[in-house]
Amino acid sequence: MHVTMVKKQLADGSPCNKCQQAEDLLKRRGLWDRIDEIVWAYEGQPDSPGMRLAAQHDVSLAPFFIVRDAAGALVYTSTLELIKQRLAPTLAAPTTAAPPAPALDEQRLAELRAELAGAEPAAIVDRVLDIYGQSAVIAFSGAEDVVLIDMAAKSGKKFSVLTLDTGRLHPETYRFIDKVRAHYGIEIRVLFPNAVAVEDLVRRKGLYSFYEEGHRECCGVRKLEPLTRGLRDFRAWISGQRRDQSPTRADVNALEIDGAHAGPDGPLLKSNPLAAWSLAQTWQYIRDNAVPYNELHDRGFISIGCEPCTRAIRPGEHERAGRWWWEESTKRECGLHR
Repeated sequence: MHVTMVKKQLADGSPCNKCQQAEDLLKRRGLWDRIDEIVWAYEGQPDSPGMRLAAQHDVSLAPFFIVRDAAGALVYTSTLELIKQRLAPTLAAPTTAAPPAPALDEQRLAELRAELAGAEPAAIVDRVLDIYGQSAVIAFSGAEDVVLIDMAAKSGKKFSVLTLDTGRLHPETYRFIDKVRAHYGIEIRVLFPNAVAVEDLVRRKGLYSFYEEGHRECCGVRKLEPLTRGLRDFRAWISGQRRDQSPTRADVNALEIDGAHAGPDGPLLKSNPLAAWSLAQTWQYIRDNAVPYNELHDRGFISIGCEPCTRAIRPGEHERAGRWWWEESTKRECGLHR
């Protein structure tokens, strides 16, 4: 098997950001030596070798990879897909298990905060996974969470992902979940609410009681209980909370002890790597890294939850104005982040 990587060189002589990110990812995973050849596509030079290969294979983005073997040539435009399908299976499995993480308490939290003070989100994700591995779970629902999945996948470390199916999600959200699963080649653990509790709520109050009484009880049944149950299997969870999302999140720290949930060993580490990011930074990352996102975002939805409790926002409204819009802004939390 022969692997050619086509990288783009910009007019100023520098490589494109995505090409450099792909190279860094391959190096982190110990796979850089599996690239047999690098061919450059020079910006503005259609006759350069990489540009000719792009035209030959009808590829319009960089980097891309051409894998040649006895069966012929196959083009990959995703570095992660190349790793998963052609490179990773040849890696030897680790012979030793990772050492157990130190017990989590206020002193350990202070040490981690000092170590990661000022760190970029990807570095925080990498460090949490370095400590906890698959015992760290990304709670996935929105755009921020897929940014975290992308960072975790590029770290080369093991991690887990869970999501909540409340039974009231948009069809687009169900398609989004499968899109993320396929894009990253990962298992996503889907948690469902207790059927008896849902039936009891609907029997007593109907399907839309939250419009009259507030959303707390419905969210408690459909979201809080499943998440609390699911987190019992993990020692750390990684959340996409940002401080500017809501008045209730203004004090979110990148690293916290979660006092509302417990894992097998007691308190969970809760990490919010994007705490200091803005909505604009989040979407810049999504665009720069071709991260999959919910198609509802293209129709004016910014923060997306259950279908009856989510609407597109109007011009000038805050990004979470479309969540539980009939309630006062400081109450627009489901309770997952207590």
